[in-house]
Amino acid sequence: MPRFLHLADVHLGFDRYDSKERTRDFFYAFNDALEKYAVDADVDFVVIAGDLFEHRNIQPATLNQAQTCLQMLKQAGIPVLAIEGNHDNRPYGTKTSWLRYLADWELLLLLEPGDISAGEPFYQPWDLESRRGGYIDLDCGVRVLGSNWYGAAAPKSIEQIAVAIEALPSGAMHTLMLFHHGLEGQIARYAGALRYADLLPLKQAGVDYLALGHIHKNYEVEGWIFNPGSVEANSVEESRYERGVYLVEMNGSGVQAELKQDYYQRPIVRLRFMTRGQESQEEVEQEAIAKVTEAIQSKQLDPSQKPIVELRIEGQVGFDRLDLDVRKLQQQLQRLSGAIIFLLKYEVEAVAYASPLSEEASRTQIEQEVFMDLLAANNLYKKRSPELAQGLINLKDLQLEGRLEAELYEFVQSLLIPDEEQA
Repeated sequence: MPRFLHLADVHLGFDRYDSKERTRDFFYAFNDALEKYAVDADVDFVVIAGDLFEHRNIQPATLNQAQTCLQMLKQAGIPVLAIEGNHDNRPYGTKTSWLRYLADWELLLLLEPGDISAGEPFYQPWDLESRRGGYIDLDCGVRVLGSNWYGAAAPKSIEQIAVAIEALPSGAMHTLMLFHHGLEGQIARYAGALRYADLLPLKQAGVDYLALGHIHKNYEVEGWIFNPGSVEANSVEESRYERGVYLVEMNGSGVQAELKQDYYQRPIVRLRFMTRGQESQEEVEQEAIAKVTEAIQSKQLDPSQKPIVELRIEGQVGFDRLDLDVRKLQQQLQRLSGAIIFLLKYEVEAVAYASPLSEEASRTQIEQEVFMDLLAANNLYKKRSPELAQGLINLKDLQLEGRLEAELYEFVQSLLIPDEEQA
């Protein structure tokens, strides 16, 4: 009974958030998953359904990470079969890529359909000498078929692939195909997803296991379409998705695919609180600190694990939203949480007031109400808004009279300091 490991969307070289430690997380996750569920599980082979790399052009350290992991599998006698994804596919018009480099060094088998426009068959068997081919029949009884990244042309390409599969000679007991595209309905706001009906020609052509990648969320459809999700979360938003790697066994009764998640992954914690517009700036800051402290005490957040933390502050505030020093607060919360990355999302609006005015209102009345609305929206001034609004009107009149700047400053100072405080 053949057993294999299905991974996708490894994204080695991930460099978002400008953190070298975070970039290394993707190597640690990949290496640990391979060691536990390929080498220790003694699988027959490993498949990577696209996006081994984050970028088409990679740094030497990223290439070294890939070579380290693949060399471990080679030493264990476990072949690796891969296809290109949209992140690591070769640029248009070029004949090579870093996956091709790894294939030429015999660290993986890059399965690619032939160039029909150049007179090549769509599917040629893997050739050991040229290190080229579109499919391979493994000794464990599985035929593995490759594909390209097709983008918007995927539905039409599937029809062509199905015809090519049906034309192949019979051979292996099971047929597995690698395909780097997403299925509709799995995540919101994803353009270009395939419909289930688009994939059915592959099943009708004999594909028993369609190994997908591209969408970073785990899903399984009708017992033959499998997407493990990304090996590691690429963003805090993705932390809400299930993800992992599939350890799969194929036998006479069908496919048994088990999602494995017990390997190295950086913990991600998302926190949130709503402001009501009644808090002062200091109270909002203290609430943010309290939210992180509460997460630590409840063990939702463990500083010793150096997590990634996101705190969203949403709602309304009764002060100028720009008065809060977001950068300073973020640094304070990062130290408190022990996070390698702390994302503070400060998405608030100032409390808005709009007093009703009659059509007969005078200019002075309109000014008075505008000033009062602005003052009432600020917690510091709202209790004295009628008095201060009148004071602003008086200040305007003094300015129009041409009073000296020193007089205007003295007037403002006396306006802002209540009489009882001056006494």
